[in-house]
Amino acid sequence: MAEGSVIFFAEKLSNLILQEASVFGEVEGQIKLLRNELEWMRLFLRDADSKRVYDERVKLWVNQIRSATHDAEDVIDEFILNMDHRKRRLNTLKFLPTCVGMVDKLPFIHELDSRVKDINAMIGAIMANRSKYGLEVLTASSSSTADQAVSHNEQRAPVVEESDVVEIIDGANKVKQMLMMKVETSTRSVVSIVGMGGLGKTTLAKKVYNERDVQEHFDCKAWVYVSEEFRAREILLDIAWHVMFPDDEEKGKLEERRETPNDEKKRKLEGMSENELGNTLCEFLGEKKYLVVMDDVWSSEVWSRLQPHFPEAKDGSRVLITTRNKEIAMHATYSEAFIYELRLMNEDESWQLFLKKAFRGTGTTTPELEGLGKKIVTKCKGLPLAIVVLGGLLSTKEKTKQSWEKVLASIEWHLDEAGPESCMGILASSYNDLPYYLKSCFLYCGIFLEDSKIDAWDLIKLWMDYMHELIHRSLIQVADQRLNGRVKSCRMHDLLRELAVKQAKDANFFEVHENMDSTFPISIRRLVIHQNLINHDISQCLHNSSSQLRTLVSFSGTIGKKSWESLQEHIKLLTVLNLSEKEVGGHVLPRDIGQLIHLKFLCIKGFRSHVKLPSSIDGLVNLQSLNLGGNNCNIPHSIWKLKKLRHLECWNCKISSQSQINKYVNGYLGVEQLTNLQTLALKGGSWLEGDGLGKLTEFFESIAKLNVLEILNLSFMEGHTMKTLVNRLGSVWEKKNVTIDHHNKTLLPGLMPFSHHAYLYELFLYGMLEKLPKEIEFYPPKLLGLQLWRCKLRDDPMMILEKLPSLRILELWFNAYTGKKMVCSSGGFLQLERLKLFYLNELVELIVERGAMSSLKTLEIGRCDKMEKLAHGLLEQTNLEKLSLQGSSCHKSIKEIEEAGGEDWDKLRKIMC
Repeated sequence: MAEGSVIFFAEKLSNLILQEASVFGEVEGQIKLLRNELEWMRLFLRDADSKRVYDERVKLWVNQIRSATHDAEDVIDEFILNMDHRKRRLNTLKFLPTCVGMVDKLPFIHELDSRVKDINAMIGAIMANRSKYGLEVLTASSSSTADQAVSHNEQRAPVVEESDVVEIIDGANKVKQMLMMKVETSTRSVVSIVGMGGLGKTTLAKKVYNERDVQEHFDCKAWVYVSEEFRAREILLDIAWHVMFPDDEEKGKLEERRETPNDEKKRKLEGMSENELGNTLCEFLGEKKYLVVMDDVWSSEVWSRLQPHFPEAKDGSRVLITTRNKEIAMHATYSEAFIYELRLMNEDESWQLFLKKAFRGTGTTTPELEGLGKKIVTKCKGLPLAIVVLGGLLSTKEKTKQSWEKVLASIEWHLDEAGPESCMGILASSYNDLPYYLKSCFLYCGIFLEDSKIDAWDLIKLWMDYMHELIHRSLIQVADQRLNGRVKSCRMHDLLRELAVKQAKDANFFEVHENMDSTFPISIRRLVIHQNLINHDISQCLHNSSSQLRTLVSFSGTIGKKSWESLQEHIKLLTVLNLSEKEVGGHVLPRDIGQLIHLKFLCIKGFRSHVKLPSSIDGLVNLQSLNLGGNNCNIPHSIWKLKKLRHLECWNCKISSQSQINKYVNGYLGVEQLTNLQTLALKGGSWLEGDGLGKLTEFFESIAKLNVLEILNLSFMEGHTMKTLVNRLGSVWEKKNVTIDHHNKTLLPGLMPFSHHAYLYELFLYGMLEKLPKEIEFYPPKLLGLQLWRCKLRDDPMMILEKLPSLRILELWFNAYTGKKMVCSSGGFLQLERLKLFYLNELVELIVERGAMSSLKTLEIGRCDKMEKLAHGLLEQTNLEKLSLQGSSCHKSIKEIEEAGGEDWDKLRKIMC
């Protein structure tokens, strides 16, 4: 970890020396000396950082290096900040002579010179201590990064079968029986799954929860994560959303950015107190047979507090709890007959699971490695989590006796430290083996709330694509996948998160506000707030900190004006500001936020709340990512000044107009000036149209010049604007994703051809279409994915779309087609792998002729309630792996096939979920 800090700052310093030589002036010699010292430290740290856990002397030495590096970074960044303030002040006093400006600069130069000399002397003493106290031998060779085999560029998530993690079949059948059996003495019963951490409780519960017959057995269902940080109101709100708006849950997985008819009802729920929510939920569930899963329950208080809100009005309702503590299960469960206790894996099961992980499914090993491998597996004592993590570690190692012996020795040392029965020792061994860049990414995952989903896009933007290496090592898990198979969100096992929080505190990587004791640490670089700050200012946990905050992450409610004022002195050097809003209201950022010139990442997650960005936003000269989620905001037009901006994700926001006077004084500002832009998501408006069609054409031509742009999402545009946009995008885009969103009007009448968009791979069309063009030459030649929403096509679109040669994913949503019959012809859709049909209210029949959709793997039909029969010819599809039917879609046909039994029912039962 210290190595990462040194490398990051050394690179930063080198860039500053090249770019700001005139600023440093006479101090340049001391700055270069500091950079050289950092380079030497980096060489020694590569070995020492992984050895620090084995020797307290090395640990102290590494911690001192990290502290000195942080001090040096603060000194340089504070100097740059002061010089920026000085520059702004002089710009308002342009009449002053140059000599006054030079005199104004001298105190900063002298202070910098003095502080850098002190730091250089401190670093020299620290490096001298290495030989003075005999640390050379201890910091000799390390194997932690010698033989990493996983590519940084791996993009697809590895396939992880649930059966790999726990013996599923027997347990799933027993738990399912408990959920569906009739109980004479109670109309609502509790079923519990009990087992130690890492045994597979959540995996088993998910398996049962997703079974088709379980879904059909209950009128409504909800899954919530409870975790150790129990918050009753948020749990009740989560349950209410699941049971009251089940359709939005599926819809949200694909297109989270769209307003739904239920948003106003959701906002009303968000404004309720805990009691109001509980009463509303109880009333809704009153006459329904419901299933609620509460995963990872840590105390009996959870059930005691939530029980009154689960009515016993209808026979057969169930609450499924997973917990490590059998006493909690006994407290909530009707009888011990409704408690399922998971067992540890036996020796053979453990070995087979290990082979799948360590050898990536090949399961082949040598006699020499088999003996070592079985010794390693024995240390796991049958715990699936420990086995898959160790298997992930060894999958990155050379398949040699020496390499595996080093791993075994490391495991034995960590188990001696943590205790032979402790899973944490094995997990810590895997963490310590990580190279520095993966350690940082792993620890950052610990910032997020326990059992929460982590948005993969946010992680990638902060830590590049190291996330995929952690997935291969089984240190984080895939939660959701995108249409193209890439990771959409991930989750961290609570034991691994516990390890990340512990290691982060030890390495001074981040601090969780709720976990701080009364003394508080003397240096906080990253601060995380998980719950609301009650009755005190945030500055209380920072008053003893000797350094400036670099990252502030809040998962609580809005930060008020008083808290911002108390933060002001501690966030001057902030680089990451990440706020997630959970309350109705809105964020108001401080007026002088533009003074945070080091800020690179600004994120305010929420939905349809108002966020106010002050005009000083144009002072964030180093900002690379601005993400306002689904919040409303009128963004100042000066945002176009931020030339380092890469991601502008504000799809529910408008850009304010630039007045003629402002153009005259400051010059024209436009999106074409953001030459590093990769993501652009905004509402259309005057910022786009400029001074009429001439400026609009200029904008589209400039868009085509943004060669790094990967995602474009423009919504609420007039028809002629979109028409021009589609025509102007050009053929220079590679691997692009285009969303065209238009409500309640005919979309692109006389639709312009896409044929010259040779690198347009994904297309999303939202709004009424007169018709689809019949000419195949009209469509992008390499189109892989197509989504149609609310298009209200009268003619069967399959007759045209089945001819697209590269199409792999097709989705039709919300009356995209209003006809009664769809036909997939023989030889059509040869490459199609996934077909989704949702809310096609008039669709009665889907026919799949022999030889059609020969590559189809997944078919999902939801809420097509007039469609009673299963697609003709569907069961002849040899590659079909998954069939999902929601609502009453094809219900009659399924019943008939089930009653008839035979081969058709056997196949259907295997693929249905």
